[in-house]
Amino acid sequence: MRATTIHGPRDIRVSEVPDPTIQAPTDAIVKVVAGCVCGSDLWPYRGENPITPGDTIGHECVGIVEEVGAAVTSFKPGDFVVVPFDHCDNTCPHCRFGAQNGCVNLGFTVSGQAEYARVTQADGSLVATDGVPDASLLPSVLTISDVMPTGWHAAVSAGVRRGGTAVVVGDGAVGLCGVLAARVLGAETIVAMSRHEPRQQIARAFGATHVVAERGDAGVEAIKEITGGVGADAVLECVGTDEAMRSAFQMARPGSTVGFVGVPHGVELPVRRMFQGNIGLAGGMAPTRKYMPELLAMVLDGSIEPGLVFDLTLPLDEVAEGYRAMDERRAVKVLIEP
Repeated sequence: MRATTIHGPRDIRVSEVPDPTIQAPTDAIVKVVAGCVCGSDLWPYRGENPITPGDTIGHECVGIVEEVGAAVTSFKPGDFVVVPFDHCDNTCPHCRFGAQNGCVNLGFTVSGQAEYARVTQADGSLVATDGVPDASLLPSVLTISDVMPTGWHAAVSAGVRRGGTAVVVGDGAVGLCGVLAARVLGAETIVAMSRHEPRQQIARAFGATHVVAERGDAGVEAIKEITGGVGADAVLECVGTDEAMRSAFQMARPGSTVGFVGVPHGVELPVRRMFQGNIGLAGGMAPTRKYMPELLAMVLDGSIEPGLVFDLTLPLDEVAEGYRAMDERRAVKVLIEP
């Protein structure tokens, strides 16, 4: 099959690789209808994560079930499904506790930007739709594989509450979905930290009541002004850098929580600030399957349209340009069509 492969920093290619096959009775093979580039894919792309040259890359996709293993009973060839980036059996003690990201049979999508993807725990992971979604809904349905549940996880972890104040640090697709999640969860004041006009527009469409372009101390001062000197009731950290984490804790009011979903790179927690202000930290890798049914239902009934984060669609053969566009912040999120 044709698949996106990474060979070194900023070296993305489309290569012929072996088709994925059923390796365990719980597996399924999905023919990818749409995939996308994730902000976390940019870490290896920029050389910030280790790279094995020739590895496939991409962990977000939706598609049609092509084949299932002998133990798969809930899905059959022809079903249209959303594939969570982190696979789970949804029955182990951790899954039942609501931590599907810690499943004892955890797996991951490794060829979401390709023609086919293998799902390692099909019955517990996949979520089916009633037929193939309308083309206008497809981008929003695709967000349910990762970016929307991840933004939702940031908001839930931060304790966003009805009538409260939420600040979202990061204006990538996850941060923007965090803004949307904060709106759905009822926050009255929602601040998007963003310096880029196209992203600011999406943030406002998703429910941001304020946009702050400043960073560092100036950004913290802007949040204090908006909140009357109190600070935010909930802060969503959706970047993963030390600067973003430090700013998040400086914006958080005493007794609040920072919900973090940005993949940490070089982060040192401000433990004294956390201790003195009784400010908590929660979040991490999203238990995607936990949130998928509720979020998919909201997409299908038109309550939310997270697919607005996609501002560039490219064929698989041009996936390298998709990475360049996101790396250079010419695109928020790129949808890839095999």
